[in-house]
Amino acid sequence: MSFPKAVKIILTAALVTGAVAWSNDAGKSTTVKGYVLDSACAFTKGLKKPISAECATACAKAGSPLVILTDGGAIYWPIADTTPSSGQNDRLLPFAGQKVTASGKVFERGGSTAIVIEKIEAQK
Repeated sequence: MSFPKAVKIILTAALVTGAVAWSNDAGKSTTVKGYVLDSACAFTKGLKKPISAECATACAKAGSPLVILTDGGAIYWPIADTTPSSGQNDRLLPFAGQKVTASGKVFERGGSTAIVIEKIEAQK
């Protein structure tokens, strides 16, 4: 096999591997149901639901990122898929302390789960 042909094969394999890896990072469309509360309480207080809407709002306004905590205890970090990225607290503040249904693309990395919210509404 000639050197140029070997380089072409290696480059093709690298491109295919990169395309497969990229497609795995594209996110999976999912619907999540849970409470909107601040991340600090979600981790440090062991809560199953927020203390109150006022508490979640106050923490968010003080800078704590809001998250979605499911009944099963999973925590979803709302993120933007834009560059530069942006915080999602403004979008979640109307739902602070409430149970919501959110749909969008979910990404996982290093034990964390994030969601790019396409639609969110309060549960009735």
